[in-house]
Amino acid sequence: MNRKTIARMTAALAGVILAGGLLAGCMSPNTGATDQQQANRTYMTQVNRAMEDLNGRLAGFDEAVAQGNPVNMRAKADDAFAAIDDLAAIETPDAMKDLQKGYVDGCTALKDALNGYVDLYTEIDSATEEHPFDFGTYDDRIKAVQDKYNEGIDQLKAADEEALKLNED
Repeated sequence: MNRKTIARMTAALAGVILAGGLLAGCMSPNTGATDQQQANRTYMTQVNRAMEDLNGRLAGFDEAVAQGNPVNMRAKADDAFAAIDDLAAIETPDAMKDLQKGYVDGCTALKDALNGYVDLYTEIDSATEEHPFDFGTYDDRIKAVQDKYNEGIDQLKAADEEALKLNED
């Protein structure tokens, strides 16, 4: 081929590419997502952020427990409760209402467990010789707290599994 033919073909190809680019730029982007799908994705992103925040705040609670100070435990538990409240306040699309209920119920059970834990250790810490703590009830009480915690974790796992199923559909 001669240079003229190559130059014409290159120019024609560049024109086609340019025209295609202009047409693509004028079209609205088609991601295949409906408004409902986008709302669901936004919701799940917010839930994910809230759960990450809660996880970080629960780490602070764990540190307070390691210090053995019920006042710090209460402060860190209250801090975690703020993340739980944030989760409960997320605007939820209709298709995700049951899922939201699962997350909120799980977090409420965790909240009850944290309160039970703080209450138990506050009682132990404030015991005196005149009003000693009854360590005969400790095992049963700590088991009740652990059971409530496990209930919350199980509800959160069930909500996560449901979210995965919704994502597959």
